[in-house]
Amino acid sequence: MTLTDGPRHRQRALLLAIETRREDWEESLEELERLAETAGVEVVGTVTQKRDRPDSVYFVGKGKAQEIRQVKGDLGADVLLVDGDLKPSQQRNLEDAANMGVLDRTALILDIFAQRARSGEGKVQVELAQLNYLLPRLTGKGTELSRLGGGIGTRGPGETKLESDRQRLRRRIRLLKKEVEEIGKRRSVERRHRQEAGMPVVALVGYTNAGKSTLLNTLSGAEVFVENLLFATLDPTIRRVSLPDGREILFTDTVGFIRSLPHQLVAAFKATLEEVVDADVLVHVVDANHPQMTEQIDAARRLLADLGCADKPTIMAFNKSDIVPDRQRLEERMSRDEHAVAISALTGDGLDALLGLVGERLEQQLVPVELTLPWTAQDLLPEVHKRGRILSEDFVENGVALTARVPEDVAHRLRRAAGIEEPKTEEW
Repeated sequence: MTLTDGPRHRQRALLLAIETRREDWEESLEELERLAETAGVEVVGTVTQKRDRPDSVYFVGKGKAQEIRQVKGDLGADVLLVDGDLKPSQQRNLEDAANMGVLDRTALILDIFAQRARSGEGKVQVELAQLNYLLPRLTGKGTELSRLGGGIGTRGPGETKLESDRQRLRRRIRLLKKEVEEIGKRRSVERRHRQEAGMPVVALVGYTNAGKSTLLNTLSGAEVFVENLLFATLDPTIRRVSLPDGREILFTDTVGFIRSLPHQLVAAFKATLEEVVDADVLVHVVDANHPQMTEQIDAARRLLADLGCADKPTIMAFNKSDIVPDRQRLEERMSRDEHAVAISALTGDGLDALLGLVGERLEQQLVPVELTLPWTAQDLLPEVHKRGRILSEDFVENGVALTARVPEDVAHRLRRAAGIEEPKTEEW
């Protein structure tokens, strides 16, 4: 199912937003327009209303909702895109008053994700998010999914799988949840194998369209899909990259963030987002040329905090620095972060400095050990070589005298094998 009803018709959308006292409402509306363009919709007009808070019945006032019906006819609009999250009752009331299909911000993002999902895993996760969104909107409506067919917001499950039957919908959700659990188990096994292979993992995170995929392509020679659209790539990609000191690490590209990322997507993509949680270092890629750069940084950090990654070692990579008109503004913003670097993923400028910072951050996670590893525990040496740094290694009568810097879990096993008591932590 596509957003168009044939090659000669492209859906035409009206945008609806509330002018609140929040300073960023205009930026949010501009982002909604970008989302619409990404979904393949032509924006033909915008309607706004000054309000302190959304109306509980129509989102906007009843008069404004009826005015939209007239604007729709004048501009030939097919769908109303609302910059906000609608309750099911608000959506139904607004559809009736405006006499047109209505989608909120969450539904639009879900539709884009459905377009972008390429792998079986991605499609399963997106469908689960869509169905969890649709389920409360069927309450009290009976079998009504068919009325949504043929346009934006219907990509993915659609009427062919659900036929608007709530019981079948719930059964489908249970099945998809099991599949997502299996995805999580598979990814957990894959991560464990990478850890056993001694390959540190660096996750690229940041606002959508900041240049993460371009950066991964430049660093590794990967051929990840790149386009100047929001959420151009959805499925995570992992590639091997060499640091300046010769060490090899893994870089993984993750789904882009956005302000108010739908909680259905966060829940459904938990297995994918755990790549971020389990990474050794994060590279937060920022579009340094974007006028809302600071707001995008804040939005990404809020989601990282929700994932429990607020304190994870992070490098701020200010991308597109080669086209930044106000270099002083960029340098002032970079000065707020201890580990920051200006880069251009397109030209390669600053990437050596970025990789150097990655090496330093990984090095900071290693702890020193100085001990004699007995002959009976020599099977630990390969892991020391893979995951740590050997400073000295001498064969002595009762084993190998070892001075090294290794990850904490390796240090623990080495101390236990050498019969050394673990260092005590202070108790408060």
